[in-house]
Amino acid sequence: MDFRDNDQERAFRAEVAGFLDAELPSWVAERPGEWGLFNAAGRNAPEFMGWYREWTAKLNTHGWGAPAWPKEHGGGGLSVKEQFILSEEFAWRRAPRPGGIGHGWAGPTIMVYGSEEQKREYLPKIISGEHNWCQLFSEPGAGSDLASLQTRAIRDGDDYVVNGQKIWTSGAHHSQMGILIARTSPDAPKHRGISYFLVDMKTPGITIRPLVNMLNSHEFNEVYFEDARIPAKQLLGEENRGWYLATTTLDFERSGIATSVSHQLIARDLVQFAKDSPVGKTTMANRKSLRLELADRILEAQVESLICYRIISMQERGEIPNKESSIAKLFSSELDVRLAVTGMHLAGMHAQTTDRDDTLAMGGKLARFYMHSTTAPIGGGTSEIQRNIIAMRGLGLPRG
Repeated sequence: MDFRDNDQERAFRAEVAGFLDAELPSWVAERPGEWGLFNAAGRNAPEFMGWYREWTAKLNTHGWGAPAWPKEHGGGGLSVKEQFILSEEFAWRRAPRPGGIGHGWAGPTIMVYGSEEQKREYLPKIISGEHNWCQLFSEPGAGSDLASLQTRAIRDGDDYVVNGQKIWTSGAHHSQMGILIARTSPDAPKHRGISYFLVDMKTPGITIRPLVNMLNSHEFNEVYFEDARIPAKQLLGEENRGWYLATTTLDFERSGIATSVSHQLIARDLVQFAKDSPVGKTTMANRKSLRLELADRILEAQVESLICYRIISMQERGEIPNKESSIAKLFSSELDVRLAVTGMHLAGMHAQTTDRDDTLAMGGKLARFYMHSTTAPIGGGTSEIQRNIIAMRGLGLPRG
């Protein structure tokens, strides 16, 4: 790994820093937020959303709204290292960036497999923010074993008629489009006979029902398809070859390794709380082992950054991280839980409230972070799945 920027990368880092100095208001960078949660407190306030639309337009003029996309599709065409620099600088400043399923997974998959018509139709609307996307993959009986999905799509003239259920669909309630995999050949082996569709979420026959989590937050949904007619032109790639497209999408998901910056910031916040807060000071005095626990979290966040740099270095050389992405995903998601546990230890009984109140320990965010962190080892491929990949592809162990 080379940790140093070359002259071009150093100049790009200075350009990004200069942009943030000039354009990022302090009230945005310092806004109340949630660790580990995309929907930061106040994010949907009208004043923030109005500014955010302007911010997105400014990023798009630089190609930074989708920095990895080719320039011909409205992206920045940045190198792997430049993408990393951009993410790193934005993360340290707590600056928001467009993202999500459209930018990270749907768009890149459409670029690889889509027709020219599909690219012209969907890619510009992802870049502009006109279309939010959701991912219609998991089902009640097909989560980690996704190929067991049972949602059916039967060809009928110029349409496919879709029936079935999807679950844990993040953001479906405010998405205009979705990426769907459904079984088009029920007699084929389970990894075959699956097709991939681009779905208008307002299609008649699609019903979205909220799944409210233990934070009393509506992020996930159940999505039901009842004789929903999807035009055949919205099939992506070849019929019955959708599993291969889906694995491409999941590769984009798992290779989008976040920098360790967010975890380093959380660890620093916890140390600051231990130093400055009466609650933190008291707990530290009564529980000497917490000093070592905090030190472990600081070191682990730095280890995470080294794993991330390794992956970036591989991608720069044109190599494809596989087991390395699983190592990063496993370490990062389980560090999320350990940081949350340390925060709960540090605040003690004061960490139990979920109220958003600046007079409470850490503004009441510790309990919310703890409850949300429990999802990290599940989403995007469970820790068990990642360990199997590491064992088989990294250590050469036989399938159990």
